[in-house]
Amino acid sequence: MDHSAHHTSTAHDHSAHQAQAGHAGHQMGTVTWGAAAKATLHCLTGCAIGEILGMVIGTALLWGNVQTMVLAISLAFLFGYSFTLFAVRRAGLGFKSAVKVALAADTVSIAVMELVDNGIIALTPGAMDAHLSDALFWTALLGGFAVAFVITTPVNKWMIGRGKGHAVVHAYH
Repeated sequence: MDHSAHHTSTAHDHSAHQAQAGHAGHQMGTVTWGAAAKATLHCLTGCAIGEILGMVIGTALLWGNVQTMVLAISLAFLFGYSFTLFAVRRAGLGFKSAVKVALAADTVSIAVMELVDNGIIALTPGAMDAHLSDALFWTALLGGFAVAFVITTPVNKWMIGRGKGHAVVHAYH
């Protein structure tokens, strides 16, 4: 193996290793739709857990719509970040650095997802006043997630293609 291409500084170039490790879909400019969808699904999973938990808690406690949505959005960000945080911590990154990676990787994705999802819920007639036992509650919530996935995937593809967003996490895989 020719080692002349390797850096001698402390900075490490992951692009050569990503191609060798099967991560070619994450290199700058060559992002596949599958890679973008996988990143979006990863983000959506954390967001959905947090948002559903927030909606269930707020609705069960008979909170108003604003308080329930604030809790749901807060928990969506918390759970969305935590999935990435735990993954990069498992890879050996320190806590402070892991938090920075999670914030860099997921903030735009979660924000777009939450804006779209909560916008759908807010614009669906009767959804804001539906109860946990109402089909409308679950239809609006799950429908919002589906639309958010479709809209956020191209955003993530664009960001990953520029070495931003979820691409930051792949340096630690």
